[in-house]
Amino acid sequence: MPFNHNHHYHPLLLDLLPPGPGIALDVGCGTGRFARRLAATGMAVEAVDVSAAMVEAAAGLGSPGPGEIVYRRADVTTDALPEAHYDYISCLASLHHMPFETVTKLRRALVPGGVLVVLGLAKPSTPADWARAAAAVPLNALARLVVHAGDRLNGGAEEGPTAPVADDYPTLAELRREAARLLPGSTVRPLLFWRTLITYREHGEGDPTGG
Repeated sequence: MPFNHNHHYHPLLLDLLPPGPGIALDVGCGTGRFARRLAATGMAVEAVDVSAAMVEAAAGLGSPGPGEIVYRRADVTTDALPEAHYDYISCLASLHHMPFETVTKLRRALVPGGVLVVLGLAKPSTPADWARAAAAVPLNALARLVVHAGDRLNGGAEEGPTAPVADDYPTLAELRREAARLLPGSTVRPLLFWRTLITYREHGEGDPTGG
């Protein structure tokens, strides 16, 4: 019964796009679902993944337009990124496969006023975190049933290669501490379905406050 927690938060991430079309980098693009949604807004998208199978599958689906998508196999932890180049950088369930310090490289790749969004996973740290995780269980079961019924009515869910799964995540407290250190002015927001959103806006003349 498919209910993808990352896909569920795509609208939230799209709400964080800076004004006007620009250039986006989607890190860990997988089969390109979010890259295609970025292209549909008019963004020119560079979509990268370390998996050749994922890149091949995503490239085969093309772009819905009006923005174009360029897919390529790349590892942002080792490959060079242009500095002050991207208006928007997204990492959906990918940063926890890398050293968290990678965000400094992504930060340098943003233009002034550019936005970095990281949708990832973190372990609960407080009683409130544990309560949120528990509350998601029945809602998740309901959402899975609804999505499963919709897939059956539409002929089945789409299939394709699957991304690797990491079982070791930082705690929310650790994530907040590292985000404050490496992405000053960022926000760390726990979400309902076992996801955490880090949002950072690059300082510069276009946004002197950084927020």
